Amino acid sequence: MGLTCSCSGGNERVLSALEIGEGGVVSKIAGDGSLKRRILEMGLVPGTEIRVERKAPFNDPVSVWFRGYELSLRVDEANAVLVRPAGCAGCSGGSR
Repeated sequence: MGLTCSCSGGNERVLSALEIGEGGVVSKIAGDGSLKRRILEMGLVPGTEIRVERKAPFNDPVSVWFRGYELSLRVDEANAVLVRPAGCAGCSGGSR
């Protein structure tokens, strides 16, 4: 008998779509090449807890808090970071 997750599985959102004060856990960095590498080098790796601190007009830049410091990301960088709700363990939304 499997356990059913309480999340809906489709709760991943891009970082730039989160509101100020919202947070979650980085689930994936989208894309390839230098943008993805740069984001990973900043410490935004899957499993990292993150929270949106501030947003400039038009969401560029987005300031986030993680690992004890604040970082500003350009909108293209924030759009490449997929975040899931903190309570979700990364399930697929079905039974486990």
